[in-house]
This record gives sequence, structure tokens and C-alpha cells, in this order.
Amino acid sequence: MSTNTVRDNRERSRYELDTDRGRAFIDYRRSAGVVSLLHAEVPPSLRGGGIGSALVAGTLAIVRQQGERVVPRCPFVAIYIKRHPEFQDLLVSS
Repeated sequence: MSTNTVRDNRERSRYELDTDRGRAFIDYRRSAGVVSLLHAEVPPSLRGGGIGSALVAGTLAIVRQQGERVVPRCPFVAIYIKRHPEFQDLLVSS
């Protein structure tokens, strides 16, 4: 399956990853250098193949590049960050 890179669709407030079989995305809300990742959606036909993980990793790479921090409101994103300590520095301290 061919995939493109994750992109920030600011008009729709979501990060998107297109594949030849559909689009996965993460809805977000951005405020003062903090991105709240609200909901990840991977179409059923794409599940189980690592697309969700690629989407989160690409999203977090964009957040890092832009010098922002994250609040993972989506359980999938929160679990991903917990399992990948290299992204935990992006978390907003509580």
C-alpha cells in the first residue's frame, strides 16, 4: 500500500494521511503553541496495517517541527505516546 506523508489541513483543523485505499486523520484544536489532539479516525479498510501509528508519528513530527506541544485527548494517541517515550517530551506538563 502506498502512503503519503502526514499533512496539516489547517482549514479543517486536522492532520491527514492519504493512502490508495482511503484517508486517516486526527482532529485537533490549536491554541497558544499547544495542539489538543481530539480524535483519530482510521477507515475500517485501513485498520490493522500500521496506518494509525504512521498517522500519529507523522502528526507528532509536525508538532515537534513547529515547536508546539500536545495534549492527547484521543485515547489512541495517548497510548501511542505512552508506548513511544521519544515523543513524551511533547506533552504539556499538568
